[in-house]
Amino acid sequence: MSAHPQPHKTEKATSNFWQEMNKPAFTLAPMEDVTDTVFRSFVIRFASSGYLRLVMSEFLSVDGFLHPEGGEKVKHRLLVHPRERSLLDAKNINIVAQIWGTDPEKFYRASRRIAEEYAFDGIDINMGCPMKKIIKNGACSALILNPSLAQEIIQATQEGSRLPVSVKTRLGMRQWETEAWIEALLAVRPAAISIHGRIQKQLYSGEANWDEIKKAVALRNALAPGVVIHGNGDVFDIATGLRRMEESGVDGVMIGRGILKNPWFFAREAPPANPQQRIRLLLEHARFFEENWQGIKSFALMKRFFKMYLSDFKGASQLRALVMPLNSYEEVENVLMPVLRNLPEAEV
Repeated sequence: MSAHPQPHKTEKATSNFWQEMNKPAFTLAPMEDVTDTVFRSFVIRFASSGYLRLVMSEFLSVDGFLHPEGGEKVKHRLLVHPRERSLLDAKNINIVAQIWGTDPEKFYRASRRIAEEYAFDGIDINMGCPMKKIIKNGACSALILNPSLAQEIIQATQEGSRLPVSVKTRLGMRQWETEAWIEALLAVRPAAISIHGRIQKQLYSGEANWDEIKKAVALRNALAPGVVIHGNGDVFDIATGLRRMEESGVDGVMIGRGILKNPWFFAREAPPANPQQRIRLLLEHARFFEENWQGIKSFALMKRFFKMYLSDFKGASQLRALVMPLNSYEEVENVLMPVLRNLPEAEV
């Protein structure tokens, strides 16, 4: 990774930005192999409404990060490209590093290093990932069944870092554990809790339960009014997010899968239906991805974005079928540039 920008030590004064966040506030959820610095740069660039207040890194294993040999393989998850940094600063958007694991001592060491060596405004602990390969080792949403360890992890991270520490979580494993679990988290006073309104066994099926999120807000109001709470689940437009804030009392809303349907989620205007604009943006994204990640990440990861851009215009599905088998920016460009040149003038 020597060709990539090096970590940039932050000189910002310590503050709890969660408390200072303008409302209504929306945040971008961390998503594996999605919310890297490349994609975040596009989301931030398109954001013009003032609603987007925070983005998160892909989640980083503290075990991998601290491993003497393996650390180099995962540190790319903390990369903030200068292009993204410039956009964050210009739009006054915060950025948080998300970490996961099971060993409080490693959380202490990892959070200390992140605070000292990287330009993040906070650290978030993943206690919500529902994937079996993660929870079988007792990490992420499995911590809901081990609240004492969860508390130790939060406290270790708070001690290791001068940055505000938040938690992203669900509300149960096989059944709802809202009251007991949220009370356990509130007892150690994280700066914020972002709550996905599902339990682990649901994965991403069914509807998010915002009534349970509302229960968590009531507990916060009674036990720890200073803790910020954001809700997450099935919000696919700003209007729905604003309604969820009003109905549940959350301080903000975290957007996950909604951004994959619409990278212009935070824009004032509707996404461009113009096929030329969408194709040019796909090409720009693919080029930036390859320039930034060549030799580190597979170009195949770009394919999940093809549907995002190649949608909502005549012939989009046929174009997707042409580009899905491709494995480099050059190949994608060779297919899409002739399409651009042949678009009717009225659609330019």
